Amino acid sequence: MLVENRNRLRGEITVPGDKSISHRAIVIGALASGTTEIENFLLGEDCLSTIDCFRRMQVGIEILKDNKVRVHGRGLYGLKAPTSVLNAGRSGTAIRLLLGVLSGQPFTSTVIRSEASMKKPVGNTVNFLKQMGAGITAKDNGTLCPLTVSPANLRGISCKLPIHEMHIKSPLLLAGLYAEGETEVNEPVTSRNHTELMLNHFGADIRMEGTVVRSHPVENLYAQKVVIPGDISMAAYFITAALIVPDSDIVIRNVGVNPSRSGILEIYKSMGANIELLDKRTVSGEEVADIRARYSKLKGVRIDEKMIPGIVDELPVIIAAAALAEGTTEINGLSAFKVKKTGKIKAISLELSKMGARMTETEDGLVIEGRETLRGTVVDSNNNHSHAMALSVAGLAAQGETMIRKTQAVDIVYPEFYQILNKL
Repeated sequence: MLVENRNRLRGEITVPGDKSISHRAIVIGALASGTTEIENFLLGEDCLSTIDCFRRMQVGIEILKDNKVRVHGRGLYGLKAPTSVLNAGRSGTAIRLLLGVLSGQPFTSTVIRSEASMKKPVGNTVNFLKQMGAGITAKDNGTLCPLTVSPANLRGISCKLPIHEMHIKSPLLLAGLYAEGETEVNEPVTSRNHTELMLNHFGADIRMEGTVVRSHPVENLYAQKVVIPGDISMAAYFITAALIVPDSDIVIRNVGVNPSRSGILEIYKSMGANIELLDKRTVSGEEVADIRARYSKLKGVRIDEKMIPGIVDELPVIIAAAALAEGTTEINGLSAFKVKKTGKIKAISLELSKMGARMTETEDGLVIEGRETLRGTVVDSNNNHSHAMALSVAGLAAQGETMIRKTQAVDIVYPEFYQILNKL
């Protein structure tokens, strides 16, 4: 993909529905009695895997026009034993949510992943569910697929999650719907609360107090209408483009601005960004707004470990913005997180360095010395959609042309990305 320097970006756009919320709308809609209508659903590969798994448990799910989905829920105790294995595809979210639900079912099921993901460990999700009494067996002490989930009597537990594993909260809360007594999850900082909000929207009894979340069993959940907001992780690329390309002014309509997900906005504001939230409102339990972003002279900041869970998906594009900010940006506390362990931080830093960015990887994070400009060159996304999109945004503000290799990954998550970028 060839990206040229732009003098300015202007316009109003929308972004696809939030992937995290789309997954949960299917899962919770399937567990509710009645028909759940979902608007602005993200019809991407990952969410389609979730749909396929629940269809195999005899949940009727219709995919309609204009990104609408209809789920004919079977009630909290109405799922049926699948006649074949459940394939979560490449989605970590799908497999974690599935394990939470399946742990409370009166039938045995087997969960696999796509062939490319079968060797990826599931992590500690299984271990925490086992503390509740879940009957899960798997390869390598419960970390590798195939996973077999057998009927078990669940009991509520009180647990503390490490800061780098707060994604385990959602499967615990789902399992808590079937457990005897209270399930209490303690977090070091508040993480994404989409599961809590949507469960309560459907009639669950989830109580949130600071960083403590408590789930109590209920007799049933009840179908609702769900309007899924635009994904702030996708909006992040256009927000960043507006901030770093001179004379830019972009409005992104109907974006989810849940405080547990919008850490990027707070970080950019601390860097001096001109960002406004317009027409702020609550839709299906989620905070939504139109985001206006305008060109700003950004300044370097310090980002510590407590901020990372709220921006982990947006880190590549934040790093790109910091490369063009005045002064030094320090990102700390990454050593415990997957993005550091898998080398993704090193990979995006290396590609931006080819464009003239000054970056130093530390044992615990990254130090970025901001520059006035970058230079276009040939870079590689390493088949990572977030890297491809972040490098594209950087290329808009770089001198000359930037050639980004392996941008096909973008087509999986956001096929219209380059088309919309070209219109601004």
